Amino acid sequence: MASTSGTPADVRPDFPEPSDDGALAEFGYRQELHRSLGDYASFAAGFSFISVLTTVFQFFAFGYAFGGPVFFWAWPAVLIGQLLVAACFAELAARYPISGAIYQWSSRLSNLTFGWFAGWIMVIGQIVVVAAAALALQVVLPAIWSGFQLIGDDPAPTSASGAANAALLGVLLLALTTLVNVLDNRIMSLVNRIGVTAEIIGAVLIVVLLFTHSERSPSITFETGTAAEPGLVGALLVGSFTAAYVMIGFDSAGEMSEETHAPRRTAPRTILTALGSAGLLGGLIILGGLLAAPSLTDGRLGVEGLSYVLTSSLGDGVGRALLVDVVVAIAVATLAIQTAACRMLFSMARDGQLPFAGRLAKVNPRTGMPSAPALVVGVLAAALLLLNFASPEAFLAIGTTCIVLLYLAYAMVTGPLLLRRLRGDFSTDGTDEQGRPLFSLGRWGIPVNAIALLYGLFMTVNLAWPRAAVYDPAGGHWYFRWFTVLFLGVTAVVGAAYRICKSRSAAEVSYA
Repeated sequence: MASTSGTPADVRPDFPEPSDDGALAEFGYRQELHRSLGDYASFAAGFSFISVLTTVFQFFAFGYAFGGPVFFWAWPAVLIGQLLVAACFAELAARYPISGAIYQWSSRLSNLTFGWFAGWIMVIGQIVVVAAAALALQVVLPAIWSGFQLIGDDPAPTSASGAANAALLGVLLLALTTLVNVLDNRIMSLVNRIGVTAEIIGAVLIVVLLFTHSERSPSITFETGTAAEPGLVGALLVGSFTAAYVMIGFDSAGEMSEETHAPRRTAPRTILTALGSAGLLGGLIILGGLLAAPSLTDGRLGVEGLSYVLTSSLGDGVGRALLVDVVVAIAVATLAIQTAACRMLFSMARDGQLPFAGRLAKVNPRTGMPSAPALVVGVLAAALLLLNFASPEAFLAIGTTCIVLLYLAYAMVTGPLLLRRLRGDFSTDGTDEQGRPLFSLGRWGIPVNAIALLYGLFMTVNLAWPRAAVYDPAGGHWYFRWFTVLFLGVTAVVGAAYRICKSRSAAEVSYA
C-alpha cells in the first residue's frame, strides 16, 4: 500500500533521522508527519489516553454503586488482562511503527478487508471515547464551583440538568482540543507532556492524602456492602466496568509512531510503562477512596464518587485544589484521544480506504498535522454529546459503547496474531534503531496471546451484556438496554455498506 498524499519533502522543517525515515519507507509511505516526539512524549501519549484521574473520577461512583467495596478486586484482574494485550501490542509496535496502529496491524496480520473493519470499529470507538471523556468535566467542575453548573441546579450526570450541562461543557472542551490538534504537533506534544506531568503529581498527592486520612482497614474490600448487583460474581462483573473504562488507549504510543524518534525501540516500552503506571496509580486511588470515604452507607459514594471523598475528607480547600488537577487531566485526555482518532483516520485515508480520502490524508507541511481529521473527530464527538440533551441515560450508554468497540478492535488484532503464531509465520527477528533485538515474548508468545484474546472477548461480552439494572434502571426503554449491541450492529452495517459500494465503484471503473 503506497502513500496517496504528496507534500514536497523540502518544506518539512523537522526532517526525520535517516533510520526512522527508512523504516517508514519500508512500508511504502513517505515521511510527512513531523518526527519530533521523544521517549517521554511517547509515554505521555499512552498515559494521557488512559488518563487515570479522568476515568477513575468519572466511573468510581458507578463501580461502587453496583459492586460495593469488593469492586476494587476487579481492578487488578483487568490490569493483568490488559497487560497481556499490551505485551502483544508491544511486539507489533516494534515491527510495524506506523500511524493507525490497530488498522495497520490487523491488515498486515490478516488481510485488508478484515483490517479495515478493525480500523473502522476502532475509529468509531475513539470518536465516542472523545465524547465520553469530555463529559467527565461534569463530574468535577460543579464540585469545584457551583457556577460551572450553567444549566439547572442538579449537577448529577444522570439528571436532566446535569446531563445537559455536561454536554455544554464537553462541547466547549472539544472546541479547545480541536484547535490544539490543528495548530502544531509540537504544541500538542508540549500540552500533553505538561498535562501528564501534572496528572502524575496530582495522582500521587491524592493517593498519599487519601491513605493518610483512612477511616477503615483494607479488609473492607472483601465486602459487597450496599452493592446494587446481587452476589459476589455479579458485583465483580459489573464492578469491572470501572477498570475496563480506565485501562484502554495504551496503544496510542503506537498510533504516534510516525512522529516518534526511534519508534521500534521507544513505542514497545512506552505502551507497557503507560499501562503499568496508570494501573498502579488507579488501583491505589480506588483503594484510598474506599478507605478515606466518610461513609460507605450514606449513598453519597455511589452518586458523587471520589469528588465527594476529596472535598469531605480533605476539606474544601485541598479537595478543590486537587480537583483542578483532575480538570487538567480531563482536558489532556480529551486532547490525546482526539489525536489518536485523527491518526487513525489519516492512516486509513492515506491508503484510500475512506470517503474524501485525499482531503483526510493531507498533512499541513508547516505544522505537520492532518487538520481535516481533527475537525471531523471534533464535530462528530460534539454531535454525540447532543444525545445528553435528549436523555441522561445516554451518558452511560455512550461510555459503555466506546469501551466495547475498543475491546472488540483489540481482539481483531490479537486474534489474527494468534493464528499467525500457531502457523509459525510470525517472525520475532529484527533489530531496533540501535541494533538491539526487537521486543519479543519469545516462547511465551502463544500462551500470552491466547489468554489475551480470550480475556478480550470475555470483557467484550461482559460489557455489552444488556443488563436492565445497568442500562435501563428506570425501565421502559429497551433501546437503552440494547444500545451497545445496536450501536455495534449499525457500525458494522454502515461499514459493510461502504465497502460494498466502494468495491462496486472500483469494479465499474475497471470495467470502463
